[in-house]
Amino acid sequence: MNFDYETPFRSLYIHWPFCPYRCHFCPFVALAGQDEYMLQYHDALVKEIQYFFDHYRLVQQEIDTVFLGGGTPSTYPTDLLLDTFIILKKNLHFQKDAEITIEVNPGTVIEKQVLEWVKMGINRVSVGVQSLKDGVLHELNRMQTKQQVITLMDFLPHYIENISVDLIMGLPGVLLQDWQSYLQEIITWPIKHISVYFLTIHEDTKLFFTIEKGKVSLPSDDYMLECYEWTVDFLKKNGFEQYELSNFARVGYQSRHNSIYWDRKPFKAFGLGACSFDGKARMQNEKNLQSYLKYVATKEPLLYYETLTVQQIRLEKALLGLRRSIGVCLNEISLYLSEEQKLKLNEEICQLCEAGFMTSDGKVIRLTQRGLIVENQILARLSI
Repeated sequence: MNFDYETPFRSLYIHWPFCPYRCHFCPFVALAGQDEYMLQYHDALVKEIQYFFDHYRLVQQEIDTVFLGGGTPSTYPTDLLLDTFIILKKNLHFQKDAEITIEVNPGTVIEKQVLEWVKMGINRVSVGVQSLKDGVLHELNRMQTKQQVITLMDFLPHYIENISVDLIMGLPGVLLQDWQSYLQEIITWPIKHISVYFLTIHEDTKLFFTIEKGKVSLPSDDYMLECYEWTVDFLKKNGFEQYELSNFARVGYQSRHNSIYWDRKPFKAFGLGACSFDGKARMQNEKNLQSYLKYVATKEPLLYYETLTVQQIRLEKALLGLRRSIGVCLNEISLYLSEEQKLKLNEEICQLCEAGFMTSDGKVIRLTQRGLIVENQILARLSI
């Protein structure tokens, strides 16, 4: 099964998997120390793109958002990246105000490079800051420095206005006062968006095994709650409104691309391990580089394909809706439930509201700050 070639979609994701190093907490499809494959991978990537459009039945589909993710897309050689954009623009019609984002790591970007990105149409940059404490990052094999972040912030705003920074809350060795000082400095930068992600320990990462051996301890739940509540309040006071569990933006600068995911709209993704959604099914490309290179020349290099069931759709709507400040409609998460199941769901919601994890006006439910911290546990309780 493939992506439905008759499905209109308005968003693209392009995966560039190469990294100068692999962070100990990274669960993504990323290749460190394999730069010799960059040209071969790029050639395969554009073949995948062209193969798709050779079969796609909607001519000059309009595109609103593009996201270049990784890996470290700021290591994508400029001449090769330009080739990719030429192929995309040959097959698609980019809206005049299309949001085109590239992820970057400090220390991998030079000023001349940014100027070329702007010529290609890139108008939003997401900077992987994560922490401003060099020692904390280096312990996790993220070999960037605060000075590299400052250097990037000195020249980047001269070319691109829409800048977002990513931070990770809960990194080992970061005290509450450290975190507060980070945010106090970061809000002085000329940025429009901040993403604050909770540190998640993924199996088979270096950090997972380090914790299993007792060599690193993680912050307590009380610390995370205090830190998160302070962050939400502090960012709001400084003009960054929370619109999703991990995302804060100045007025008019919410991520349009991420909203595609949260609204469950179709999007097409290309590259190693890239995930697509055509409105009915989710699919993922091959995650092994050699397998991807082998299959991409003759077909879409799919590893996984799943048509969603009614239950999966309902739970996705609950998960994605509850992460957002607008909440989720009760009708959407009770669709196709029996009367008995609806009663049980309402009982769970009432208990969660009484415990201070959720609010409800009878039509829409929303998580409180306390509820956002334990979102996964709440979702499990709503999985009727």
